[in-house]
Amino acid sequence: EVQLVESGGGLVQAGGSLRLSCAASGFTFDDYAIGWFRQAPGKEREGVSCISSSDGSTYYANSVKGRFTISSDNAKNTVYLQMNSLKPEDTAVYYCAADFMSCHANMDYWGKGTLVTVSS
Repeated sequence: EVQLVESGGGLVQAGGSLRLSCAASGFTFDDYAIGWFRQAPGKEREGVSCISSSDGSTYYANSVKGRFTISSDNAKNTVYLQMNSLKPEDTAVYYCAADFMSCHANMDYWGKGTLVTVSS
């Protein structure tokens, strides 16, 4: 059974940092791309960042470039999202998702999400 479990969300003041974790199981981690997506209240879900577990290539949305860093620990089947210089507009439920080889809007597997709240 495929499982993606997010952790690390919480309440932080603007300018602060959080690190999200996504623990994956039930599939061959090295063959998959893992992405972070977020959905704010009343808004559509958007892609935030993606990493290919096979070659480490990464993608960032323009809104988070220079502030967020995605990384992967293949030995632990875990992907991290380090979020620095957080802004109130980063407030959202953050989901990790997995799909074979690449990230896209309709990933095969999704976690249940973790809430990030950034206060001004």
